[in-house]
Amino acid sequence: MLQAIVYADVFDFPLTLPEIHRYTVGVAATPDEVASVLGPSSPLAALLYREDAFFMLADRRHLARRRRERARASRALWQRALMYARLLAAVPFVRMVALTGALAMENATENDDIDYLIVTEPGYLWLCRAMVIAVVRLAALRGDRICPNYFLSTAALTLDDHSLFTAHELAHMVPLAGLDVYEQMRRLNTWTNQFLPNADGPPQHIPPFTAWRFTRWGEALLRSPLGQRVEQWERERKVRLFTAQGRGIPEVHFSEHQCKGHFSQHGQRAMQTFAQRWADVVAAFNLPSLHLE
Repeated sequence: MLQAIVYADVFDFPLTLPEIHRYTVGVAATPDEVASVLGPSSPLAALLYREDAFFMLADRRHLARRRRERARASRALWQRALMYARLLAAVPFVRMVALTGALAMENATENDDIDYLIVTEPGYLWLCRAMVIAVVRLAALRGDRICPNYFLSTAALTLDDHSLFTAHELAHMVPLAGLDVYEQMRRLNTWTNQFLPNADGPPQHIPPFTAWRFTRWGEALLRSPLGQRVEQWERERKVRLFTAQGRGIPEVHFSEHQCKGHFSQHGQRAMQTFAQRWADVVAAFNLPSLHLE
């Protein structure tokens, strides 16, 4: 349970009891068992501070106020995130739209990006991405920054990066369209249970969007030799360009079935920070170490 709190601390995010249960690292437990471990007579009590529903490290008491502030900012962003998700879900060949990043955890600031993971039909990922960029530009005209920085086709739902960071990304993303594809993705990545055995299903359920009729018409028109040539042209030039830009960065990958543009190496930095903070807690309280890969 403590590892869950320390990991969330990397993102300045105190956790509620249900969240600690969901994100407990490496230990299958019931909510009652987690509550018992975090009770006032627990050995962990000296390490933690509780304010209302929020648990945090004892020297990070200011995070309760910060979470409330970010929750208010996130509520304002959520309505826009849902609106843009409807537009993204209407793009031909989109099969899933999921909210990721800080907003998915309701930990966003007022001017944060709205991050999405988008799953497409195989063979049309790069054509689909080009159409999605039109939605990105529309949002920019309205003063919103939406960031669909991870595209996968349904042929590439099994993820290669088996890390705590990626397990968290899967566990906290919120499917906004394509719940069946989300469920398939979770089934194909059961390795996440090694890290987060209590994180079943999405963290919250959003009523699914109904596909717009013109979406299917658009797909019918683009399933043509011309559409396939445009897909090949867009794929070849963008894979070449992005691969050159991302050379030496392990968190980027570009191929027929994937466009992963994590140029900032956010995952690597988060894991490095977590490792250091956990080491500090271990040293301060003489706790057992943790395998963090």
